[in-house]
Amino acid sequence: MGNFNNLINQFENIPVLIIGDVMIDAYLFGNVERISPEAPVPIVAVNKKESRLGGAANVALNLVSLGAKPILCSTIGNDTEGNELIDLLTRSNINAAGILKDNDRITTVKTRVISQNHQMLRIDNESTKSLNDAQTNALLAKIEQLLPLAKIVIFEDYDKGVITENLIEKVTKKANQLGIPTVVDPKKRNFTYYNNVTLFKPNLKELREGINEHFSLQNKSKFEQVCQNLMSKMNIKYLFVTLSENGVMITNGTEFTYIPAHLRKIADVSGAGDTVISVASLCLALNLPLHQVAAISNLAGGLVCEEVGVIPIDKNKLSVELKEVLNA
Repeated sequence: MGNFNNLINQFENIPVLIIGDVMIDAYLFGNVERISPEAPVPIVAVNKKESRLGGAANVALNLVSLGAKPILCSTIGNDTEGNELIDLLTRSNINAAGILKDNDRITTVKTRVISQNHQMLRIDNESTKSLNDAQTNALLAKIEQLLPLAKIVIFEDYDKGVITENLIEKVTKKANQLGIPTVVDPKKRNFTYYNNVTLFKPNLKELREGINEHFSLQNKSKFEQVCQNLMSKMNIKYLFVTLSENGVMITNGTEFTYIPAHLRKIADVSGAGDTVISVASLCLALNLPLHQVAAISNLAGGLVCEEVGVIPIDKNKLSVELKEVLNA
């Protein structure tokens, strides 16, 4: 499959426009040594606090780790958490030119309580109300200004309200006019609105929920028929479905390629999807064959599952594994 050191180096400086829900992943690390006298719940004695970039911002972080140049577009709250998010982006060398602050929004923060490498609790502080027309138009104006700078566009949808049907339609149309590929990491609310995109990447659960149909992977012909129907209905060029412990599947609607998962010691699956979409987008920007897009993304997603918490892909680890696993 070629020289992967050279391939990873080709990720350098690829400009990627990311549109979606950005958030802070906050962590409280501590030890549990007793149960509360107030209620039958563990008491966590916190010894470390940490804030990391999450959602679409974690996709941007993965892209930076791979040497690419992400430009992030989103709407956040005009609040303390929003200021912290901008500060985290600046410190991570992520271009925040497309981030708008809005007085009527709050910045999403997901706080995870972790003890002995196990997540015990998650607290979400967020609003999932869709942007109104004025807010959408303001974001669209910013996106249209930045779009010509990009080699590829990622829609990173977390159902937090930043991505709307109107925004999808207008950005996709403009990107297609400019010949810029569009890649989608969908969620349920907007699932059927992503018409005319280049690569659509749901996981199996999202695919089932998105089309409101249950099917088994054991029935391969049924699964492939479902995929073909979706691609035809939405005019999707490539469909890339992550299948958890069963690996991944990628198709152009005619040929189906299945790649099994690699055996790993899974510590935490948080953020694996962000890594997969990041690597897949860069591979697509380089016009790699579909089976390589899937194989490299699958490997990268598995690698981050070995770490606790949401962390970006390590470029050097990916390069080493590509050599070992794919015999480069």
